Order: sequence, then structure tokens, then C-alpha cells
Amino acid sequence: MQDHVGDITGIAIVAVAALAFGIGMRRLGQPAVLGYILAGAILGPSAVGVVENRDAIRTLAELGVLTLLFAIGMELSLRGIREVWKVALITTLLQITVGLGGMFALGAFLGWSYELSVVIGFVVALSSTAVAVKMLEEIGELRTRVGQVTIGILVAQDLAVVPMMLIVGSFGGDTGLGLDAIIKVVLSIAFLALLIVYLSRRQRIRLPFVKSIGGDVDLTPLASLAFCFGAAALSGLMGLSPAYGAFLAGLVIGNSTSRRVLHRHTAPIQSILLMVFFLSIGLLIDFNYLIDNIGTVLLIVTFVAIFKTALNIILIGVLGENWPRAFLSGALLAQLGEFSFILAALGLRSGALTDEDHRLIVAVTVVSLLGSPFWLESARRLHRITLLGITSGRETVRLTYGKELLALFKSTRRAEHAMINMASGATRWVGDITPRRERPRGVRGSEDQDRPPRD
Repeated sequence: MQDHVGDITGIAIVAVAALAFGIGMRRLGQPAVLGYILAGAILGPSAVGVVENRDAIRTLAELGVLTLLFAIGMELSLRGIREVWKVALITTLLQITVGLGGMFALGAFLGWSYELSVVIGFVVALSSTAVAVKMLEEIGELRTRVGQVTIGILVAQDLAVVPMMLIVGSFGGDTGLGLDAIIKVVLSIAFLALLIVYLSRRQRIRLPFVKSIGGDVDLTPLASLAFCFGAAALSGLMGLSPAYGAFLAGLVIGNSTSRRVLHRHTAPIQSILLMVFFLSIGLLIDFNYLIDNIGTVLLIVTFVAIFKTALNIILIGVLGENWPRAFLSGALLAQLGEFSFILAALGLRSGALTDEDHRLIVAVTVVSLLGSPFWLESARRLHRITLLGITSGRETVRLTYGKELLALFKSTRRAEHAMINMASGATRWVGDITPRRERPRGVRGSEDQDRPPRD
């Protein structure tokens, strides 16, 4: 009983910390989800250890996965991406193709299994919807053409996650991706495509249960979540991923006549469950692994950021967007996405990933998400320098990071002077409070012996 109380207390502490960190990130102009991940990482089993039960954490994470996919399905506006569907679809397909091709080539060199190459290829191809949308808001590009193209690609990636999950989840059989699994994946993708075509009509569908609940403030959010979990349960009973059913449920609600009502009533609950998802990701981070492999993690994050930015710029530019817009969209899509955690967990469960591989993907994804605002600002500065025609390496570094380097230098000098002043003050204080040695009576000091006697 005491352990149970301790677990509940720990979860309560972590939830309060997640709120504090989320507010802090918003004050800094960053997405609140980064604060949730940080709170979980600091208070998790590998750091402070407020929450120790990793099995309970994984259960919370799986619940958060269902809610995340349900929320994304509700938010998808299939009509809103009609103007950019060609760029979004072709870019996403090429991202996945290049990602898989690159990881298969790397896997052949490093001796990876094809399952591992597939999982990492999928992970590299995805970007973070939450972080990219927040950065679009911060730079004022959300309603512009850049925002439309970027969000269109993110929507296409979100749709591609469902077949990715089905493929990774099918690796658990003895024969890997067998004929039965291939048929199941193909039928699931076909059903998803038909549903999207059906929901893209001008006339929205009517949900039968909405009339029964009559807008009741208690029943409405419960009915919406029951629709989500019911679809997830049905999908699981059919041998598919429960997340697939949750995504389809969100897609149906998001394109129904009751979308606004259901979204308004379920939004607070979804926010809490999404916080649980990102918080659980932070709780699963192994700080000891991250510290021991920080060089490898930073190298992979840097390579992925440069590779994805260059690839996205080329693809978006070739598909008809002008190069400044292509450059900005490419930089916005450079980070890894939150679905990387889901694919990594599925890969671990199916045996495609070892525990070491899973920890590496989690560490790389977290560092990539946290560093994405810095990467975007760096890319924007480099773009301006390129437009100015500057080719000197030293001048490029000065204009890109000159302000930060100067501020760091000044801060270091100020800290150095402060430390010197503190040391000098401490020395004087110790000298003032140290008592002088008492001399024996009748014995004069040397200066007293040299001093002439008074008359």
C-alpha cells in the first residue's frame, strides 16, 4: 500500500512540475511539449527518481499514443490541403523513400537487420507537427504560403504514420513481414485511402450518437472518448494496431458536422492526456546513456538536421516553390517528430530494435526536438548571409553566431572578474577575523626591542 501511495505521490509531483516547465517554455517562446519532456527527464528514474516504475510509465505512454493520434485525426483538415496536396504528397513519399534508401545503405555497411533499417528510415523521414507549427506561429508564417506548404507536408506525414505503424508492428512474427501481415497492411492502407476520399466531400457526415447525448456537458466528452477507445479496441481485436483505430475515429469526428462541439468539450481532456504522453517520453529517457554517448547523439542529430534540411529544400524547390520559401520550409522540417517515440516503442516490442537501439532513438529525438528552434534561427541567418553573397568562412561564422559568441565572451569575463573579486574579499575577511598570536609576558617583539625607551 505504501508503494502505491508513493507512486501516486510521485506522479502528482511530476504533473505539477510538467505544468511549471510548460509555462516556462511558453514564456521563452517555445512549445509547451518541450517543457513536459524536460520535466519528465529531470524527475524520471535516471535523474532525480521521483517516479521509478518504468512499466507504469510505458502504460501511460501507450494511453497517450491513442490520444495523440485521435487528436491529430480530429485536427486534420482534408479540405485545407487541397491547394498544396501535390507538393505535400510527393515530398512526403520522397522523404520516406530517401530515408529508407539511406538507412538500408548504412545498415548494409554496419550489419543492421532490415527491420532495424526500416524503423530508423521511418524515424528519419518524420518531423514534429507540434514544434513546427509553434515555430511557424513565432516567426509569423502560419497563414502564409510557407505555412500552407509546411503544414501540408506535416499532414501528409501524419497520414503516413499509420501504415508505418502497421508495418513496424507486423515485425513481431516468427517470419517477420510475412504474406498475412503484408495483406493486412495493404488492406488497412486501402481502407484509410477510401475513408479519406469519402471524407473529402463537400458535405460533412453526421454522427448518430450526437443526437442521443443532446449536448450534455458530461456525456459529450465521454461519448467522444468512448468513440476513440471503442475504435481502438475494435482495431486491436482485428489484429491491427489500436492506434490505427484511434486515428480513424479522430478523422471521422474531425470531418463531421459535430466537430466544433466535440472538440470544444474534449480539448481539455486531450490536453491532459497529451501532456501525459510527452511527460512519459521524458520519464523514459536514460540520462546515464545520454551522458555516456553524448558525442554519438550530437553527431547523429547534426547529421539528420543538415541532411533533412538539404533534402526538403531541394524537394520543395524542385516541385515549384521559390527557393526562399523552400529554404524556410526545409529548415522548419529539420527535426525528428514525436511519432519517432511511437515507432521506436513498436520496434522494441516487435523485436526489431534492441534496448540499446531504443534508448539511442529516444535520446536523438529528444535532443533534436529541443535543438530545433536553435537550428531554425541558424538556418535563417545563413540564408540571409547567402543572399548577401558572403563566401568567407570566418565572416560567415561572425555574422551567424557573432552576437552569441560576444555575449558568451562578455559573460565569461564578467564571471571571471566576479570570481577574482570574491576570492580577494574572502581573503581580506579571513585575515580580519583571524586572531593574532598572544605573546608571552615580559617578552617584547623585535620591533619593541628596536624601539628606543621613552623618557
